[in-house]
Amino acid sequence: MLLEWEKGTAEPMLELPPNPELGDAAFPCFALAKSLRKAPQQIASELAERFKLEGTEASAAGPYLNFRLDRSFHSVALLSQAEGGTAAPNGETVVIDMSSPNIAKPFGVGHLRSTVIGAALYRMYKEAGYRAVSVNHLGDWGTQFGKQITAYKRWGSEERLKAAPIRESLSLYVRFHDEAENDPTLETEARDWFRRLESGDEEALNLWRYFVDVSMSEFDRMYERLGVSFDKVLGESFYNDKMGAVVEELRAEGLLEESEGAQVVRLGDANMPPCLILKSDGTTIYPTRDLATAIYRHDVLEADKLLYVVGAEQTLHFRQVFAVLHKMGRDWASACQHIPFGLMKFEGKKMSTRKGKVVFLEEVLDEAVTRATAIIEEKNPQLQNRESVAEAIGIGAIVFGDLKNNRIGEINFSIEEAVQFEGETGPYVQYTHARARSVLRKAKAEGIEANGGTIDPDTLKKRTSSYEWDEASWELLKRLCDYATELHRGVQRHEPSAIARYALDLAKLFNRFYHHNKVLSAAAGDKEIRLELTRLAAERLRWALNLLGVRSPEEI
Repeated sequence: MLLEWEKGTAEPMLELPPNPELGDAAFPCFALAKSLRKAPQQIASELAERFKLEGTEASAAGPYLNFRLDRSFHSVALLSQAEGGTAAPNGETVVIDMSSPNIAKPFGVGHLRSTVIGAALYRMYKEAGYRAVSVNHLGDWGTQFGKQITAYKRWGSEERLKAAPIRESLSLYVRFHDEAENDPTLETEARDWFRRLESGDEEALNLWRYFVDVSMSEFDRMYERLGVSFDKVLGESFYNDKMGAVVEELRAEGLLEESEGAQVVRLGDANMPPCLILKSDGTTIYPTRDLATAIYRHDVLEADKLLYVVGAEQTLHFRQVFAVLHKMGRDWASACQHIPFGLMKFEGKKMSTRKGKVVFLEEVLDEAVTRATAIIEEKNPQLQNRESVAEAIGIGAIVFGDLKNNRIGEINFSIEEAVQFEGETGPYVQYTHARARSVLRKAKAEGIEANGGTIDPDTLKKRTSSYEWDEASWELLKRLCDYATELHRGVQRHEPSAIARYALDLAKLFNRFYHHNKVLSAAAGDKEIRLELTRLAAERLRWALNLLGVRSPEEI
């Protein structure tokens, strides 16, 4: 034994050498310097001398211990590992709060991030063996409805609203804020309408229901195009009858205090401003509803973990809500986690619903599909199902263009860049998948089928160990084996970009392999191995795209 560590301790520390010529894996010895009281370079040299493992060589390169695998010895095991399998059930339930658009507002590009990040995390958690529950927490309650009703009553038209419900609602909302700058009575009137709505006023409720119905119709069309669905669609209004109990519990526990007429929970001990529970007019506010929401998800949906995929600007809000839950004695509050993401700009411009600066998501999707259609018409006009393929490529370009980025970073979105078939794009990965499928179709037409088809498994093993593993084939095989590691990393960090980056790496490696190696015209012994690598690459690319919510056409 080289080091007295528990099994599995060293594996996460392994790195890929910057140059494949240095080996297949590297172990940095910096972490051992303090405990062994030696320089990292000396530790690496001593470990290299003592290392003995069949089929693996170790050598020191400065502070790194590099490992080189015997390709004939390890290739059969790696090919089996690349095949993969289904994760064992984890047993934990994770509830993912995602999308959460506001009723009577357009489904803009700004909503895209929460929707696609949340949906990707949902699929990733399920793939990792969790019981995942996706929840669309609709913004269907709050003072904005007082504003919406006020604007409709003052300037609205039933005819215009029926003709274009979302755009007319947005126009009214923008006008309210423009007019309110010079007319303070508007804010008072809006607060009064919201009080009437909370007290069950029939006129207010009817208008509210209408806004909800037309908005949901709009949202559902967008979700269908994005390939997103939800296990639960529960708006803020669902918790209206559950907030009273929360307020009473806070009062009974002596946690509520008056502040300028409002009711708050002090959070000075956590270095945060007070959490507002009831406004001075007695109406509820976001923290009140989110407290009731969290309790419902834990107690009724039986969540072991609660994730909130919401923009980074809401960080303080969620810190306050989780802190209040802790004060209420809910120890499971430590299992609540805000999953923030950065701002999305469109062609360098920040979106604002109040100012009417909204880029409608439907327009973006349509533009992307139109561009994809033009490319297909140019490159492959004979392609069958051109419309559905263009839809898959165009929308896939938008989704992948978001998810390839670290979620916390700000995105300046560009359709022109997203729909390119070269570079770090969704269409590039989709086209690579289609290329691999095309090779497999041609092989099948010749009577050769991998994966338990015409290729005998025992014969495949023999040919695998005797195959002349060139760099392109070997690097592809190794990366194919990394899928489980990347999934685990993505789930642990709540980063769909881990899967997107894996897909890009795999696509580049397959294209390099395909460029350097004949597949269909290869000698008999080599052909089977190269077809198997092609099949595994196609399967894993589809696996990654599916986790991200991107379709993978068989032909492009």
